[in-house]
Amino acid sequence: MLTRFAPAPTGWLHLGHVLNAEYVWESGAQVILRIEDHDRERCRPEYDAGILENLDWLGYRPDFPVVRQSERDAIYREAVAVLAAQRRVYACACTRAEIEARSPRSEVRSPGPVDLRYDGYCRERGIALVEGVGWRVRMDPGVERFVDGIVGPQEQDPVRQCGDVLIRDRLGNWTYQFVAAVDDERQGIDLVIRGVDLLASTGRQIRIARLLGRQTPPEFRHHPLIMKTADQKLSKSDGDTGVRELRARGWTAAQVKAAARRYNAARTIW
Repeated sequence: MLTRFAPAPTGWLHLGHVLNAEYVWESGAQVILRIEDHDRERCRPEYDAGILENLDWLGYRPDFPVVRQSERDAIYREAVAVLAAQRRVYACACTRAEIEARSPRSEVRSPGPVDLRYDGYCRERGIALVEGVGWRVRMDPGVERFVDGIVGPQEQDPVRQCGDVLIRDRLGNWTYQFVAAVDDERQGIDLVIRGVDLLASTGRQIRIARLLGRQTPPEFRHHPLIMKTADQKLSKSDGDTGVRELRARGWTAAQVKAAARRYNAARTIW
């Protein structure tokens, strides 16, 4: 089995990341460390370096060289070409405000961010697929069914959830939904372990991977989150649970790991 630990260098490592790392490294699978630095506006080299240093200090060591999404642009463009050959990719000039004005929120409820359903407004407008516009992939109606290793059986219809998936934004950043699906397919990931806030992403990523040629999706396990409050998960700005802050207070790696497990048992959400 091959899995991945995939932090985004948009902040410092915190106990939520440690909890995910515990699930990942205790799975028994080989681990790829994939730095998801596709958002060029928010990612910082100091966060990247801090993630690597703290993971090593905690004893989480990958089985392969580190992979960075910022270095995989050619791979993502190859995937776009595969989808374009199926006449599934088109340019979108809509702003978020315009989509909000036209479209209802997703009917699908989850602990993660609420999706906007895109209505396909730009599908037939013939906008050139160039810089400065969004790129989307057409989603056909249909349910994706899978059995999550923790949450259980799931049914998701990407059209009802989000409509046509944005794969590249107006600033030229590849989106999480696209690069996660492409990388999991291209890297042969058998097991995806992540927080339950990303559960709603699974159906659309299974669909994208199938369009790229993947016949059998990976196994998915979506674990509970460590919560700051009853309705707010930990964020990268939470200094009180940041690994670097805890280290500065004299905590050992074992104490940090134990705290993630203990905090998880006390404050979780499904």
